[in-house]
Amino acid sequence: MTGIEELVEGIEALQRRDLEAWIAEELVAPREEAGALVFSEMDCARVRLICTLRYELEIEAGALPVILSLLDQLYDTRQQLMALTAAVARQDEAVREAVIEAMRE
Repeated sequence: MTGIEELVEGIEALQRRDLEAWIAEELVAPREEAGALVFSEMDCARVRLICTLRYELEIEAGALPVILSLLDQLYDTRQQLMALTAAVARQDEAVREAVIEAMRE
C-alpha cells in the first residue's frame, strides 16, 4: 500500500491537487486506514494511467470518466472471458469441442 505523499512524490508530473480532485470525482478510490488514504497497486496504476491521459495525451478532464468507465468495462469483460475459458478448459474433450463448434456458427 502506498500513501498519498509517496504516490505524489513517485509520479513526476502528478500534482496533489489533481489527485485530490480525482479522488473527489471518484476516478480513483483509495482506502482509508488509520485516518490516512492508502492506494493499492491497482490504484497506483490507475493514477499513472490518468496522468498519461491528462498530461501526455492532453485528454480533457470531462472525458476521463467516460474513458475510465470504458476501460473498466473492458477489464471486467476480459476477467469474465478468462473465467469462461478456464471453465471450458476443465470440461471433457467432447464438451470443449462442442463449445468450439458452437462458437464457429
